[in-house]
Amino acid sequence: MDNLSEVLKILEGALQHNVRKAADYASLLADKLEEKGETRQAAMIRQKLARVPQETFSPASLSHSLPVDSESQLHTLDEERPRLKDIELAMPKNVMDRLNEFIDSVRATEQLAAAGLRQPARLLLYGPPGCGKTQVARLIAAELKFPLLTVRCDTLVSSLLGQTSRNLRRVFEHAENRPCIFFLDEFDALAKSRSDEREIGELQRVVIALLQNIDVMSPETILIAATNHEELLDKAIWRRFAWHVPLTFPDANLRQRIWALKLGDRINPGTSTELLAELSEGLSGASIEHVAHDAIRSMILRGDTNVEEIDLLRRLGLTIAIARGLRLDSLEREIAFLREWAPQQLVLRKLAKYYGISVRQINNAAKGRGNANKHRKPNSARPTT
Repeated sequence: MDNLSEVLKILEGALQHNVRKAADYASLLADKLEEKGETRQAAMIRQKLARVPQETFSPASLSHSLPVDSESQLHTLDEERPRLKDIELAMPKNVMDRLNEFIDSVRATEQLAAAGLRQPARLLLYGPPGCGKTQVARLIAAELKFPLLTVRCDTLVSSLLGQTSRNLRRVFEHAENRPCIFFLDEFDALAKSRSDEREIGELQRVVIALLQNIDVMSPETILIAATNHEELLDKAIWRRFAWHVPLTFPDANLRQRIWALKLGDRINPGTSTELLAELSEGLSGASIEHVAHDAIRSMILRGDTNVEEIDLLRRLGLTIAIARGLRLDSLEREIAFLREWAPQQLVLRKLAKYYGISVRQINNAAKGRGNANKHRKPNSARPTT
């Protein structure tokens, strides 16, 4: 039977006397019917929904009903409605293939269930920071046209005994009662291994509560979790997720795609994305995006139409230095590092023009001699990162 999952959710809402839940899934059913060309049936459902008081299931009312922590009175969930046109995501082909398979499986829930292949929609994303885990969750929400509900661990975790487990129950119940993507970011904050002797009993009880809440979730409720520290997760957590997708730092080809995507038509015609990919080895996609946006911001403030290559390279170089844990707390150290890092691109003459000092001063700074700050032109403000 087509759209069985929506029908079951509507029935569930009716049996629970939960008008909002029934109306939300009825609205989702109408959208799906309309996409299939069954406009008359979709119109009939919407006519019925029109008789329900608007405040019962409008997005505004849903926003006001987000669960809150009783201690801080802050929301424990954030709601967002991502749009595909706002998402720029570059991923390796094997990762995108796996993500598309997950999305297709969610869309084909009824067909898979009919074939005895019913599988809970549970996806675990893991890997280093800045590799796109949050963007993947936003992409999936946009593709499926669902709101993204992100758990706020800063307010979910309470200092009161037992309150964190109660907060968990509330956010899971909220996600169960409406069509959504339920996103547990920084998952290791809630799902740390119970074998860690440093963890106190209360945190171990939180893991048990988390496992229990996942176990009682409807298979149709879409759950995505993300962590930068998969090695910290409790072993029992892994079994609750049918889909595991590791994300890693981008390789050279992917870095080149990210540079082209983030700089767009603002890139200087003489700037090679292949060179940028080579120089940005070891950086995450998020770090590359930050450098690109920083350079574009500088371009706009200067009133230019293209990103200046030397400005882009300087910002990239300083980001590399930070990633290496280097402290460039003087202009001399900054120039010395940039010359050592990319000597063929950041030649003395270009650096002198950029910083507004002489070639000799640049050369002295690169060799660790002199004071470049002392001889700078009065009107040559030091560029910011």
